[in-house]
Amino acid sequence: MGCCKRNLSGLKAADFKKSIKGKKVALYTLKNSQGCEVAITNYGGAILSIMVPDKNGNFANVIQAHDSIENHLNNNPEPFLSTLVGRYGNRICKGKFSIDGQEYQLAINNGPNHLHGGPTGYHARVWDAEKIDDQTLKLNYLSPDGEEGFPGNLDITVIYTFTDENELKIDYKATTDKKTIVNLTSHGFFSLSGIANPTATIDNLICEINADNYIPIDETSIPIGEIASVKGTPFDFTTPIEVGARIDADDQQIKNGAGYDHCFVLNKKEAGELSFAAKITEPVSGRTMEVYTTEPGVQVYTSNWHSGFAGSQGATFPRRSAICFEAQHYPDSPNRDNFPSTLLAPGEVYTQTTIYKFGVAE
Repeated sequence: MGCCKRNLSGLKAADFKKSIKGKKVALYTLKNSQGCEVAITNYGGAILSIMVPDKNGNFANVIQAHDSIENHLNNNPEPFLSTLVGRYGNRICKGKFSIDGQEYQLAINNGPNHLHGGPTGYHARVWDAEKIDDQTLKLNYLSPDGEEGFPGNLDITVIYTFTDENELKIDYKATTDKKTIVNLTSHGFFSLSGIANPTATIDNLICEINADNYIPIDETSIPIGEIASVKGTPFDFTTPIEVGARIDADDQQIKNGAGYDHCFVLNKKEAGELSFAAKITEPVSGRTMEVYTTEPGVQVYTSNWHSGFAGSQGATFPRRSAICFEAQHYPDSPNRDNFPSTLLAPGEVYTQTTIYKFGVAE
């Protein structure tokens, strides 16, 4: 790839060339037989663009990101913008958890709690990258024992595959040499209308979530411990409804999240099955996105804290201009015996598969 060669997205390889602590950052582009394209950088595994057509065949980038490594590093009030997240996605109460009687203390970086692996989590690391073929990128990162307070050397591989069905498939695998906790996810900020200046609100997205239950939170966004029914609440997306219909409802849970920032408990026939999690449809463009995952939950976040900051190629990202579907285990699981375990022991293998499938409404 020449230094000035542009992709469908208009991103330039030269704008992502940088060495950080001796490791090289680069731009990687995946293309499928449909003429669609996904661009990723190995800095934080950030997804930089997803170029897919609308109902009229017009392509647009449907994920929020930055157009250079410098902007990603220096002009980015949202450090997790469309990056990989770990060692533990979501929140851990007061940053404390115990394994076999030993307490561990993590960074406090979200009110009184730990969030998304800490300030120097996997979103802020240069991953080793290998482009397997035109449609596959393999990333690897060895997270050392004690990094951000987590025990054990964790060897992680993440494979991005962009299929001919316009599916962005993310496969995760991790092993440890010491008991630890693992909850990896991808924090994509999706804007199906296409990023713009300003990027349009997500209020009119038609959303369906395959979850009869969700996890209520306190005012610091930590689970209160129960798993609650969505029935009769603003969290009922079991039949498709506009995201904005109840996003400002007079509801304590909505107030606690400043909108939607909650984990939905996905309906599963069996634990670990790859099954339908959610679907959004953007009515003007006709673009759709379906989410499938092996994870028990999906954190739905409606970019409630976006400030209108500048992003890729002149786009701006106002409040509630993106929606996130972070496939994961439940928040604060290490401190909740009634939640599925996030413990990983030596000899075990952590695996996860999540698919974001793009299409057009019929």
